[in-house]
Amino acid sequence: MQFDNPKTVFTKVLKLGSLLISAIAVIGSLVGFLTAGIAGLLGALVGALIALIFVSLTALSVLIGSNLSLGGFYGVVLGGWLLKVVIFIGTIAIIKQISGLNRVAIFVTLVASVLGSLAVDAFVVTKSKIPVVS
Repeated sequence: MQFDNPKTVFTKVLKLGSLLISAIAVIGSLVGFLTAGIAGLLGALVGALIALIFVSLTALSVLIGSNLSLGGFYGVVLGGWLLKVVIFIGTIAIIKQISGLNRVAIFVTLVASVLGSLAVDAFVVTKSKIPVVS
C-alpha cells in the first residue's frame, strides 16, 4: 500500500483551499457589489485575501515544521499561530481606519472562507493514506 507524504497532503490543502477561497471571493464580490456597491465588492475581496493569507500560513507552517524534530515542529506551528494573531490584530486595526469597505462583506466572506477551508482540510486529510502507529 502506498502512503501519502505529508508534503503531498498539505500541498493539496494549499491548492484546494486557494481554489475554494478564490471561488468565494468571486461570488462574494458579486453579491457584495449587488448589495453594497463598490464598498461591498472591495470588502469581499479584502475578506477573501485575509482568509487566503491565514490558511496559507497554517499549511506552510506545518509543511516547514514537518522537516524538523517534534520540538521544532511545535515551535514553528506555535510561532506561526502567534504571528497570525499579531497580523490579524494589525489588519483589523488598519481595516477599521478605511471607510470605503463594507464590514459585513468582509465578515461574511471571511467566515465563509474559513469554514470552507476547514472543510477542505478535513476532506483532504480523511481521504489521504497516512500511516497510524498505535
